[in-house]
Amino acid sequence: MESNNISFMNPKTVILIGIPGLEHVQFWIGFPFLGICLVALLGNISLLIIIPTERSLHQPMYIFLAVLAATDLALCAAIAPKMLAIFWFDSCSMAFDACLTQLFFVHALQGMESGILLAMAFDRYVAICDPLRYTSILTPFFLVQTVLIVAIRTTVLVGILPILLKQLQLFQSVIIVHSYCEHMAVVKLAAEDVHINKYYGLFVAFAILGFDMIFVFISYILIFQAVFHLPQKEARLKAFNTCTAHIVVFLEFYILAFFSFLSHRFGHVSPYVHILLSTIYLLVPPALNPIVYGVKTKEIRRKIEKICLLKPDTQQ
Repeated sequence: MESNNISFMNPKTVILIGIPGLEHVQFWIGFPFLGICLVALLGNISLLIIIPTERSLHQPMYIFLAVLAATDLALCAAIAPKMLAIFWFDSCSMAFDACLTQLFFVHALQGMESGILLAMAFDRYVAICDPLRYTSILTPFFLVQTVLIVAIRTTVLVGILPILLKQLQLFQSVIIVHSYCEHMAVVKLAAEDVHINKYYGLFVAFAILGFDMIFVFISYILIFQAVFHLPQKEARLKAFNTCTAHIVVFLEFYILAFFSFLSHRFGHVSPYVHILLSTIYLLVPPALNPIVYGVKTKEIRRKIEKICLLKPDTQQ
């Protein structure tokens, strides 16, 4: 129902315009994003095949990595198909309920990824700072419990976002200035008081990303303190080497996450810059994570080499 002041009551569909200001080159922008998605798919599927089949990788760190790979695959699947359809086929319309569903999965999977990175930081902390108790702390039950807690936390906190949006009835527009359904982009459409939506969105961001980042940071401060107290240089280098891949993944994820988050709410950047940045933030880590861990993990690297060269697996 449309009123005289161009407002929309309970809209059934919304329009995603992609990248404002770059509509004339969106078709070509889609190809690099497709390449990133293909790298992410190939890399994460490889991890999900290699980790269960390689006995030496049946360790807590790599079990968490497998969960991270599954999360990254789901994140690409939640974003890429519709985004590429907008870029290539001008398929801009989307059911409002489908938009809220995409919004939930995008933000929930972000939260899931952040929680798994925290779990991986805790794994490294125990391995380096309390190695004698490593197997007694990181038991199979603990791993399952950790993944369930991370999943429940993100589902509950993020699940309230679309519920709050569903309560809104009057919208000033149905045109979402974005390439996917992002929380603040949808909130900005409302013609009602949205302070609750904005404040709760901030709360979720800091309760998940902020909380996890703080404790990952604390974990690595304690790890570095323990490493610097090791008497031998070789031992220090070996300890640092076990953390390098995780540090790279941690930095790429949280730096991009908070730059995107803060620029959307408090910055004065052009819309196309923010949208490009937020899309890169969501799609680049899933592509880079398998590469980083593949390069730094000898067992994964060796298995990939055997698969690529079609050699029989003789080293068990």
